[in-house]
Amino acid sequence: MNPIELIDKLEQDHILGHSDFLRLLSGNLLPDEALYLKQRAREVTDRTFGRKVRIRGLIEITNVCRNNCLYCGLRKDNRILKRYTLTDDEILGCCKTGHDMGFRTFVLQGGENPAITAEKVTNLVSAIHDRYPDSAITLSLGEWDDYSLKMFRDAGATRYLLRHETINPAHYSRLHPDEMSRDNRLRCLDTLKQLGYQTGTGIIVGSPFQTLDNIAEDLLFMRDLKPEMIGIGPFLPHSLTPFSSYRAGDLDLTLRIISILRLMFPHANIPSTTALATLHENGRCLGLLAGANVVMPNLSPPDMRNQYSLYDNKAAFGAESAEGLKALSSQLAKNNLYITTEKGDYSDV
Repeated sequence: MNPIELIDKLEQDHILGHSDFLRLLSGNLLPDEALYLKQRAREVTDRTFGRKVRIRGLIEITNVCRNNCLYCGLRKDNRILKRYTLTDDEILGCCKTGHDMGFRTFVLQGGENPAITAEKVTNLVSAIHDRYPDSAITLSLGEWDDYSLKMFRDAGATRYLLRHETINPAHYSRLHPDEMSRDNRLRCLDTLKQLGYQTGTGIIVGSPFQTLDNIAEDLLFMRDLKPEMIGIGPFLPHSLTPFSSYRAGDLDLTLRIISILRLMFPHANIPSTTALATLHENGRCLGLLAGANVVMPNLSPPDMRNQYSLYDNKAAFGAESAEGLKALSSQLAKNNLYITTEKGDYSDV
């Protein structure tokens, strides 16, 4: 089959074989074929969500992390980064600000901070749920044991984002220290699904040593996992990591993967990420036009945002911030897209 036929097959069947995925991932698509892929993905997005863009309020609760992932600016060995951990009152204040602005989903994101215990997370989730019962709580706080994940779920968290990053064991080992385990991450994802979370996973496009074969393997893994959320963003280097000299991920490949995933998962919530907005000045809208349907403006205290330094020059102000909703709305309107404040569960399609 030619690429156009493969795209049609993917839209119909939501799956391709490894070699067919490689053909769509390669840089050999003709311009009209690449455009067709994007158009089909956006058409599926329009049929499912209309021109609505769901907003989630991102709260970066701590930049302390016990892990030493080689690509991440929050890694334990980054001794230069000024560390912080928001208090419960500060986090609840961010939620109040967001709720007053219309946000109905809060995403609590942070490094694996040993001082943030399972009991502390449980109490925090319970407090947010009690104050804002009309709002969804998404956690993106790394790996936990099964019992802790159940505690968070029982307290009111309904969504959890944990990128698997790469399903290939050899590739995983080149991105992480020896004490981290790909199998433990997969165990967490399996537990999240069993507990009834809307489960999110994803990859970093262009991470060091990644091949197109790896990405095809990731697509097949995600098809088996059936995530309700998928976070796809380009690799961006941080100057204080072992990968500081590696080049950023490719914009076109990132957008192509978003389009492929939309055809695979018509109902999934797929953010147009901050990393895309950092890589390209119009990255946010480009991601949405490729098939994404979610944006996550930053609700964190403004004086903390630069310290949540996953990669260099992270976009966290202007249209990437909660206070920049008007600017974001204006950007989206130019592409006939508009913000919706609905909670937007996976089943709300």
